[in-house]
Amino acid sequence: MKLHWQIIIALGLAVVFGLATSLQYDTAILGFGLYSAYKFIGTLFLNALKMIIVPLVVSSIIVGVAGIGASGGFARLGSKTLLYYLATTLISVTVGLMVVNAVQPGIVNGEPVKDQINLTADVSDITAKVAGRDASDVVEVFIRMIPPNIIDAAANGQMLGLIFFSLLFGYFMVRIGEPYAGSQYNFWQGLYEVMLSITLLIMKFAPLGVFGLVAAVVADTGAGQFMTLMETLGWFFMSVILALAIHAFVVMPLILRFVARVNPLRHYRAMAPALLTAFSTASSSATLPLTIECVEKNAGVSNRTSSFVLPLGSTVNMDGTALYECVAAMFIAQAYGLDLSFLQQFVIVLLALLTSIGVAGIPSASLVAITIILGYMGLPAEGIALIFVVDRLLDMCRTAVNVFSDSCGAVTIGKLEGEDGILKS
Repeated sequence: MKLHWQIIIALGLAVVFGLATSLQYDTAILGFGLYSAYKFIGTLFLNALKMIIVPLVVSSIIVGVAGIGASGGFARLGSKTLLYYLATTLISVTVGLMVVNAVQPGIVNGEPVKDQINLTADVSDITAKVAGRDASDVVEVFIRMIPPNIIDAAANGQMLGLIFFSLLFGYFMVRIGEPYAGSQYNFWQGLYEVMLSITLLIMKFAPLGVFGLVAAVVADTGAGQFMTLMETLGWFFMSVILALAIHAFVVMPLILRFVARVNPLRHYRAMAPALLTAFSTASSSATLPLTIECVEKNAGVSNRTSSFVLPLGSTVNMDGTALYECVAAMFIAQAYGLDLSFLQQFVIVLLALLTSIGVAGIPSASLVAITIILGYMGLPAEGIALIFVVDRLLDMCRTAVNVFSDSCGAVTIGKLEGEDGILKS
């Protein structure tokens, strides 16, 4: 059975077992709590993915950039990649803005929902997470780009700094002359092949990991609480889902069809395991090993392209996150009865575009980004409490969109670079 079907079955079983556990939260078999078992399985899988991120990303970028640098195409590939990232993120935010203006989830029966909604989140806890954050956090992206200690950056998962260092290392590695250049290249190529083999091993356990992660989330939420959330925040929830769906199933396929000139359906099939894993883990970085594997093995993109595009994309290309930030900020504004002009909405688009890149590497990234936008609009940070109760479920959805956009970028740029064999079968 193909891996994506195994994961889909695991998702279905996770929902069933999660709901059953939520009805009897202390359910146990042979004295071992089921909920604890879900968390244990999910954490093991997530840790396994995180374990290989640093060596896989570093070796992948160094090998890829060394190949690009040797052929003199580094600047060309880099410019195409950045242009794709900016264009798709801007489109995603625009889609979100159009949907939230059309649906107006913050207005019910002509009245703002602030006074009608029951806040279930701890406002003090939420505001503590974003305390002291402002627009200056966007500038931090440039600081994180050049880490003072590369070992410390690797230990703390500061991917932007690792990517920058790896780009420099790969570029200059082929310029030091023989026999050193060849020895270095063989070492990093060997490390990359080893990490791919470990990735294949971890992928075999993906259905179990997905089951544990999703079952724990469903058990936490429960059917009763989910229905309550839908009653209070249903229109906001559906607005985000609709906007994400338009971007993933309309915008991205159009880019694949008319820019990359490939069959979008083939790409969906190729990326199914990575997308389902992204949905389950709610982490673009944790899914990166599977994304690389699917893009190279299933979609047929060369390592030369994928090793540059995908690690960078998992850090700075956040289409789903930027879209969510825009919709959430507009929803909170509507909920507080704030009528925004076209110019103000345009600034929100720009802020969502910048903050999706600039704050992606810090804790509670989306909350911080939304707080920055709320600060511009003059709204209190407590407005985040309106959306916090459904943030986890929407985080899973927007992460899948982030990963899908990265993969579409690898395919599109690979085709523009003249690669043959991409999505041929």
